Amino acid sequence: MCCFVAPAISQDYPSKLVQIIIPFSAGSATDTIARALATELSKHWAQPVKGVNIPGKGGIVAAAKAAQAEADGYTLFIHGAFTINPSIHSGLSYNPSKDFTNIAPLVRQPLALLVSPSSNIKTVSALLAFAKDESRVLKFGSPGTGSSAHLAAEKFCLDANIKMKHVPFTGGPEAIKAINNGDVIFCFLPVAFAKKIVDKNKVRVLAVTSRQRANILPDVPSIAETGLSDFDFNLWWGMWSPSGIPVHVLAKLETDIEFVLATTDLQQLFNQIGAEPMSMTSSEFTKFVSGEMESMKRLVKEAGIEPE
Repeated sequence: MCCFVAPAISQDYPSKLVQIIIPFSAGSATDTIARALATELSKHWAQPVKGVNIPGKGGIVAAAKAAQAEADGYTLFIHGAFTINPSIHSGLSYNPSKDFTNIAPLVRQPLALLVSPSSNIKTVSALLAFAKDESRVLKFGSPGTGSSAHLAAEKFCLDANIKMKHVPFTGGPEAIKAINNGDVIFCFLPVAFAKKIVDKNKVRVLAVTSRQRANILPDVPSIAETGLSDFDFNLWWGMWSPSGIPVHVLAKLETDIEFVLATTDLQQLFNQIGAEPMSMTSSEFTKFVSGEMESMKRLVKEAGIEPE
């Protein structure tokens, strides 16, 4: 009889509302991806899937809430800085390695290296030459300390062997304003955001952070093309649940998330924002997450960033 129990239980999941905790406010990239995913999963399961926004402290508030939920598969958690926060924020109320089950990666998206359109800097080489020749301390901006954009810039400076001071802002628009005011020299922002403002001549895009060119900015080179051949940095999102969900539920989530990521509606969304789906098993994703945490830890240490 036991041989028939697991398949039957698996077929019963989900049998009620599934919530996806979203660690940022409505309209954010994370929110957009989560709600599109929820729509497709709801269609696939014929059960309601609801996104719940719990913003605060770069996703820490939402992660703490998700970690405390019942481990039954009915509370999921999407994040884009899950592997960064442990290195940036000390004294977390949750253990990212023990309190969560790594379900699946979702999508990755490169960032764009941006300067003022009125600047004489038109290439990455020109930016590096300017940074190395300048006697005063130069500054770069970001939408916040510990953001992917911040760490991409720190990696860029380390790889290029240039010294610059980080100036955090409250978001992308504020960082762009600082560039155009001459308060900072450059910043990194997601390619979808960059695409919108470059078309309005509000910024100049020098390069993208992925090893390959971004599909929505095909004429823009990658940083790797411009001389830093090993440079590769992407913003990525994944899905987690509280630790200890049933094995059959985890297996169904793996399979069904991969299925809906390939649907036409999600593919169209990803093309619009310059993202591409990621595909791994839960065990592969667990190794990936562990590697990313170690990589972020080394980067934070090398950049001299003090945990908050």
